[in-house]
Amino acid sequence: MEEAKRIYIGNLDFGVTEDDLKRILQEKGLTCTQANLIIDKYSGRSKGFGFAEFATEEETEKAIEALNGQDVNGRKLNVSKARKMEQRSRDGFGGPRHGRDNFDRGDRGGFKKRDRY
Repeated sequence: MEEAKRIYIGNLDFGVTEDDLKRILQEKGLTCTQANLIIDKYSGRSKGFGFAEFATEEETEKAIEALNGQDVNGRKLNVSKARKMEQRSRDGFGGPRHGRDNFDRGDRGGFKKRDRY
């Protein structure tokens, strides 16, 4: 599906489930083709954001206007067009990971065994 037909829904309460997200969309009269809540793989809890896909660009714009700034469980939603995920560096800060990129030959770093003289 095209990125333009997908929206990001942020600042969701951590207790919101995927069914709750679909219900929120239906209450606003929105018909999405797919709704996904992003779940933390370690805790199994919501990360507080999700995505919804729509059939047309007009429905996407309508969804953004209807949901952005709306109060859901005491939190104002942040809704916008979804963007492609950007490639992140391995350490998350943009630099080489622990300075080991120069030694990334499959070894674990540290001293190598070598022949004695």
